Formats: sequence, structure tokens, C-alpha cells
Amino acid sequence: MSILVFGSLNIDHVYKVEHLVRPGETLPSTDYRRFQGGKGANQSVALARAGAKVFHAGRIGPEGLWLRDAIAAEGVDVSHVGLDNEPTGHAIIQVDPAGENSILLFGGANLTVTPDDAHYVLSQFGEGDWLLLQNEISSLPAILREASARQLTVAFNPAPMTPEVLDYPLEGVSLFVVNETEGAALAGIEKAPPASIVDKLRVRYPDAAILLTLGGEGSLFASGEKRIRTPAQAVEAVDTTAAGDTFIGYFLADLVAGQPAAQALEAATRAAALCVSRPGAAASIPRRNELD
Repeated sequence: MSILVFGSLNIDHVYKVEHLVRPGETLPSTDYRRFQGGKGANQSVALARAGAKVFHAGRIGPEGLWLRDAIAAEGVDVSHVGLDNEPTGHAIIQVDPAGENSILLFGGANLTVTPDDAHYVLSQFGEGDWLLLQNEISSLPAILREASARQLTVAFNPAPMTPEVLDYPLEGVSLFVVNETEGAALAGIEKAPPASIVDKLRVRYPDAAILLTLGGEGSLFASGEKRIRTPAQAVEAVDTTAAGDTFIGYFLADLVAGQPAAQALEAATRAAALCVSRPGAAASIPRRNELD
């Protein structure tokens, strides 16, 4: 059983600042670093470090070849990562002393994925395989339809959440992973308590499991009549970038490996706690032996 991540590859430009820049403000940075990133690539790295068999599909520009090499070094199969003439996607990330961040995304080559790409890549996979998607690449409706036709099991993390997501063919999704903002938007409601968000999503997508991430409050998982609330681990946050990607990667790796959801959630929570204690995106994702 394989996990295909069809998603973004970004170059992350990370700046440490005294506070997140306000409109009209010019603020000096106290530090700058460059990291590999993109929600898709981060989740591929998290899956690989958790021990899963992972394939990554996506597109990069000429200056992004090192991104492909970096995730390949983690054991990710990158044979479906294509080279494009567009610039590689990138992110401008501000991080304040409390570890909170603000992110500006440029899609670049991530937005050159075509329906033909979806058809070709997904033709290499089939029933029993998992497909993990985010919302940082183009042609997601075509990818979702192709995945349903080939009976792949689909996990969808609709981040960043945009109005277009509501028009995607989501009936074939088996697992939604959302934060409170994404979950409320996907459910078509205003801000609400976590349990209400999950209940609304279960009504709208009755065949799907829901994993609602709650930051420092942990997570809430719902599948059928089952509800599992998992508290977060207390940790001094240095940088929250990629914490959600780490959580998703570890949870899905253990779930696909046949572990009970409660055990998968516990491992994902420990991995995310380690992630936020370190700077960077993919660089901060822990390896399996570190969880012990």
C-alpha cells in the first residue's frame, strides 16, 4: 500500500521579527534563513520520517531542483515531480518570539499542474493506495475526479481554504483534516465550538472521517459514531511552521499501517510537539526514533 502526496514544493524564506508586520509598517528582521517547504513536500517528509512508503507528485522551476533532491534524500519517490519554466513556488514567512507565524505564498510552478498530469500520475496507482492532497496546486477538481474513478482512498487538507474548495468534487474524500477556520468554512457555518464543527461536517460528508486540529487544545477525531479528543502536549514553541503538516503525516502513516486511530493521534501529537520546538519547516519535522 502506497501513499501518494500530490502537492506543493516551495522555497521558504523565513524571517524572525519582533512582531508580525502591521499594514503600512516597515520592520527590521533579526534573522533570515532559507528552508525547503510547501505543505505537500512537508507532509511527504513527515510521512517518510514516520516510516511510510511515499510518492510525491508536483512541479518545480529550475531553481527548485534542490527541493526535489532534498525530499528524495528522505526516501520519498520523486519520479512524478516535474520541471517547469515557471519559478518554483515560495513562501515569505514571519516568525515572532512566541513562535506564531504569518505566511505569504507565491504559487509559481505549483499552479502549472494540469488535468493531463493528474491522469498520467494517478494511472500509476490504484485501489488500496492513498492520495493525500492540500490546496496549494492547480487542477485539484481533476485530481479528485481521477482519484475517485481509480478508487484511491483520499485524504484532503484544504489549506489554504479558499471559496473554490466548496465547489470541488469532495464526495470521494475519505478523510478531511482541517483546523477550526477551515472546518467551519467547509461546513458552511460561522465560528462554532469544535464539536459543532465536526457534527456539521459529518452531516455534509457522512462517508468521511473528520480530523479537526485545535492547535494548543489538541485535536478531535470523528469517524462514524466514534469521537476521540486528544490533548496537545505542553511545549515551549519556537516556530509553529509545519506543525500541522507533521501532525497529518504521522497520523496518516500510522493509520495506513493499521494502527488504531487513538494510537495514531497520540504519535501525531508527540511529533507535532517536537516540531514546534525547532525552527524551520521540513527541517523541524522529527524522525520516528525521536518520538521514543
